[in-house]
Formats: sequence, structure tokens, C-alpha cells
Amino acid sequence: MIDRLLGRAELKERIAELEEEKRHLERRAAAEEERRSDAVADRQRAEERVNRLEKRIESLEDRVERAEGDEETVEFRRVSDAYGSRLADVLGRLRGVESDDPEGVLTAFVPDGAVPESVREGFGDRTPLVRRAAPAVVVADDTGAVSAALSTPIAPEPFDRWADRPRLPAEWFRPTGRFAFALVRSDTFALGIYEDDERVDFEGFTSDVKGAHSKGGFSQGRFERRREGQIDEHLERARDALAGLEDAGDVGDAEAGEDGGGIERTVVVGERSVLGEVREFADHTDVTDATGRPEPALEDAFRDFWTVRIRAV
Repeated sequence: MIDRLLGRAELKERIAELEEEKRHLERRAAAEEERRSDAVADRQRAEERVNRLEKRIESLEDRVERAEGDEETVEFRRVSDAYGSRLADVLGRLRGVESDDPEGVLTAFVPDGAVPESVREGFGDRTPLVRRAAPAVVVADDTGAVSAALSTPIAPEPFDRWADRPRLPAEWFRPTGRFAFALVRSDTFALGIYEDDERVDFEGFTSDVKGAHSKGGFSQGRFERRREGQIDEHLERARDALAGLEDAGDVGDAEAGEDGGGIERTVVVGERSVLGEVREFADHTDVTDATGRPEPALEDAFRDFWTVRIRAV
């Protein structure tokens, strides 16, 4: 009675309605957050699989192309990987190929896409193998005794030429000169300064970045925001370290002294999801699966980057 006389009954009813509306909105928000958490978890799992799947895509596309085409199925005579002294030996053998004919040896860089006419003429019915090997530098002679495709860590501009010997500069395949090589992951950073294949300086650090979270609800949202903030802070430190190369006067100063100058180029490898954040500091980038503590991870990434796949065509 008193509540009705004082108007409090209506207020209490309105409060109850608002509380019910609030609970409804909270349920909707929780459902949205759960859907978001599922999407985030899916994205994390997808990123982890991207590298493995990409390695399979090329072979599957080749199988489809061969199955749908009329071309006779051909296979590489041999496929191997070479690094360091083994790679130097292979390149030395190929450079030793000479012809009395000024147009007896073909060299070309074939990117993804169309194969130049000169390469189709040089490789004939084995041209599909060149297409499968691309991007690659290919070498052949007019007798068919030499026929190979080599992957290139540092890809040149597309070219094709017939000459009396192959064109195989060391800088396409091996670490040469003074350069910076960095590994960037969402929780790991490593940077080395190299003179040829010898590391002369090193900087590295890890950051406390939380791993994947599988639970839903509001806690998932807070977890993701915190994790993304930690990654942003880590990448900012990585950007500062890479920018420091230029600030120190190292990059592009070919006349600098032996103590720290003359970095000719910067190579950055790492997770696909973070490479875009540091691409502006790199002359060359690539994806790598190297993990672990900064120094051994950098060593693994360095070897992986400078390993050349050699296909005998």
C-alpha cells in the first residue's frame, strides 16, 4: 500500500524490467564473445598450418596439371638440398661448364608464371619440370648434358640468355658481403650481422606472450586483448632494433670502417603473420618455421634461408 501511494511500486517494476533486459544483453554479449573466441582459435590454428599447407599446394597443383593435360608425365632425375661448402661445390661445377659456341649455354631466372620461349626451346619436353621448379635459376647446354634448376634465396630480376658459360653470381645463392639477418616471431627476435657466412654481432630477446586460449566467455576477450598488446610491444622492440641499424649509420655505408659499417642489405625472416610489421626495414623477406631461443633459432633460420634446392631436369 505504502509503495503504491509513494509511487515506488512502479519504480520497482521498472527496475525489474531493466534488470531482465540487462541479463538478456549480457547473454547476447557472452554469445558474441564465444563466437569471437572460436574465430580467434580457428585463426591461430590456421596460421600454424599455413606453412605446411603451402608446401603441399605446389605438388598438388602439379598433379592436377599433369592429370588434366595431355603432356607425358615427366619427373626430376634427382632432387637434393645443398648448403655451405656443398653448395659452393655444386655452383663451382656448373660455372665450369663452357662452350666453344658463344650461344651454347642457357641461363635463365624463371619466376612463377610463364616460361620464356628460350627456356622452352632449351628444355623441350621437360619444360613442365621447369614450371614446377619455378621460381628458379635454370641452366642447360645445347647438347642436353647439363640440365638443372636451382632455387634462389635472393631472387634476381627475370632474364634469359644464351652464352658460352652460365651466369651464376654467388650473391644469388650464398651469403656474401656484410649484411644483417633477422628472425622475427610474435615472441622472439634475433638479429645477426654477418660477413659472408660468419656472424660478427648478435642481438636477441624473447617476450612474455601468452599462448592460445581455448575458453570462451568474457575471459577470452580479455585474454586476446592482453595477448595482442604483448605482441604489439614485442614487435615495437623488434622495429626499434631494426631501425637502429640505420640510425647507427650501418645500412648502405659501404665505405664505413671494419668496426660496424657497410651493411649492404637486410634480410628478415619469420612468421607470416608478423612479417608485414617489419617489412619496411628489409630488402628481402621470407617465411620460416625456426623456433626456440633467439640464438639457435637464428642459426636454424639462417641455414634454412641459404639452403638451395637443386633439381636435375
